[in-house]
Amino acid sequence: MKSNYHFKFEDLIVYQKAMDFGEVVDEQVKQFPNHELYAFSSQFRRAADSIALNLAEGYPGSDAQFVKHINHAIHSANECVSCSTKAKRRKYVSFEQNENNRKLISELTKMMSSLRNKIIERNKTNP
Repeated sequence: MKSNYHFKFEDLIVYQKAMDFGEVVDEQVKQFPNHELYAFSSQFRRAADSIALNLAEGYPGSDAQFVKHINHAIHSANECVSCSTKAKRRKYVSFEQNENNRKLISELTKMMSSLRNKIIERNKTNP
């Protein structure tokens, strides 16, 4: 069911993909051992969710604020690479799951970098 209330940042495809990635990670960490519940599982989920949260938080601000939040989102995406690799090394996720995570993170990072570069370029031509 679609909400009657719409926010402009929800139109960003990168935001939608980041929301989806957060759900992928949430499903994966449900399979992690119980001793990881408040440690590694939580860290991975928070890093994955932080990507979309930073895009939403930075969107309504100035271009400089949005670029800052895009950078935070990219840092969170990079953290997810490390988390996924660590999960594979600990045998919590399969090689295929790790590869899919890396593919999704790569797509997100490229999209965020492109968006950031467009904002920076726009500001150079329209100071």
